[in-house]
Amino acid sequence: MLTVLDGDRSVTVDSDGLLLTPEALLEAIGWELKDVGLCRGEVCVPARLAAPVSLADVAEALRRPLASVVVDGATVAALGAPGGSVAVTGQVAPPVTLRDVDGHEVALTGTGRKTAVVAWSTWCGCRYELPSWKKLADELADDVQIVTVAMDEDVEAVRPWLQPDLPTVVDPEHRLSDVFGLVNVPSTVWLDEDGRVVKPPTIAPGDDQFLEFTQVDADRHHDALRAWARGGGAPVVEDPVDDEDLRLARTVRRLAAWLHRHGHLELAEEQFEKAVALAPLDFSIRRASMPLRGKDPFGPEFFELWEEWNTAGRPGYQPT
Repeated sequence: MLTVLDGDRSVTVDSDGLLLTPEALLEAIGWELKDVGLCRGEVCVPARLAAPVSLADVAEALRRPLASVVVDGATVAALGAPGGSVAVTGQVAPPVTLRDVDGHEVALTGTGRKTAVVAWSTWCGCRYELPSWKKLADELADDVQIVTVAMDEDVEAVRPWLQPDLPTVVDPEHRLSDVFGLVNVPSTVWLDEDGRVVKPPTIAPGDDQFLEFTQVDADRHHDALRAWARGGGAPVVEDPVDDEDLRLARTVRRLAAWLHRHGHLELAEEQFEKAVALAPLDFSIRRASMPLRGKDPFGPEFFELWEEWNTAGRPGYQPT
């Protein structure tokens, strides 16, 4: 048996390890094996593949990172995002729908409204800033919708931080990282009415409670958001880098999280270590995994990460 983790999907099919029949491949990831290569709908990728086909060969043909492990005689494999898949400035983001704490689906893209996506987490002090985001959301309700996204594994840990009438969804699979290249929180992404990226992820605190750490004035982002929401232009910021190691690290993290959810804690720890080694300064990987690994995201492990990251010049921490 093979369980394939692909985005927010998890599909189990009959297999011989990573070897799949064409039927199982189609069921697992939606790609069909044809004479010309791999096809999904009208899109085909040239590849010399024959049945039974290795998922590793499929991943290589699709330019997607792959991480796998054998658990109790069965194989679990995670497929990552392909190269060039991060939506950058001017591009229409692919559909992203996440669930709130009660399981209701909430669309982040293609909503027909200007949308500011605010990423936060319970493992970050930015959880205390949600009342400020609520206040700003109320102020700009006629001009832009603000949706907050908790980059958390535990839905119940998110619930106490919810603000009345402030849409909040949970992103345990880190879809924001795959789609927008997010590496830290608090970050925001701005999307226009057509779902086009107007501003890729930048650091944007809800207020100045942690100004000593962030060194980012919250008013700077809020004033820019007000201006854009009311018809002005958006700030010009750098697009995220399409990094192969980072995409693999996210894939390994997804596999580790799945293993942890299913009680395979030793295997999960091995995969978390691999993910951190690949992206040691990515907070959405290293710090986010701390609660699952029995580490304190506000304790010594965090300050060790902070010092490494600060010494390295604060990579990935671009303010608005």
